[in-house]
Amino acid sequence: MFRLCAIVLLLCFVVAPGLSQGPLAQSRAAVDVELAQRHFRRGNTFNNLERYEEAIAEYELAVTADPNLAEAYHNMASILYFQERFVEAIPAYQRFVALQKEPSAALIAALNTLGQLLRDQQRYAEALPIDLQAIERDPKNASQIYIMGNTYFNAGFADEAAQIFAKALEVTPGDAYLHRSLGRMYEDLGRLEEALEQYRAASTADPASDFYKDLVSTLEARVAQSSTSAAP
Repeated sequence: MFRLCAIVLLLCFVVAPGLSQGPLAQSRAAVDVELAQRHFRRGNTFNNLERYEEAIAEYELAVTADPNLAEAYHNMASILYFQERFVEAIPAYQRFVALQKEPSAALIAALNTLGQLLRDQQRYAEALPIDLQAIERDPKNASQIYIMGNTYFNAGFADEAAQIFAKALEVTPGDAYLHRSLGRMYEDLGRLEEALEQYRAASTADPASDFYKDLVSTLEARVAQSSTSAAP
């Protein structure tokens, strides 16, 4: 009986560490790059033939063999997006983005798409860091920046909207409309002095605009009135 207990304890010691590391650790221990590439190429063939379910199955086998095969995640995400299977596409895009070490057109497109999908799902806390990365990688995509900021703002997340426009100004300083947009967010948050600073920056960037001048003068009067009301 004693020998049987000892054997059971020994087996627990041998098996338990592997189980405690989880499936991802086990997958990494069993990486087979050659097998992954074989499945990846088969996936591409099926994709080109528009046999999408078979392509997805091959890409899944590819990332099972090599969890770091970014291209397989990207191609799988693209198919799922094309099929409007957006909830399924999100984790594939997330994994692809996480694996990228260098900037690329594919990464920029993935960040923009992933941010949009998360916002559409109202997963704003997850979307914000993705959107901030997208702005940093693609600062000249003004229309996308306004879509991001206005989506957060209209959903009641004015602070997150302010972060979007603040990030955009960080990478593209001196844009009058961005200053105006950030000022609007700050004004909505009741941060009037910061809003006034942004309106003044907008007017400085576009001195010919009466619109920005009016924003400055109107808010200056409001700030002055608030200061007078607050005085003892």
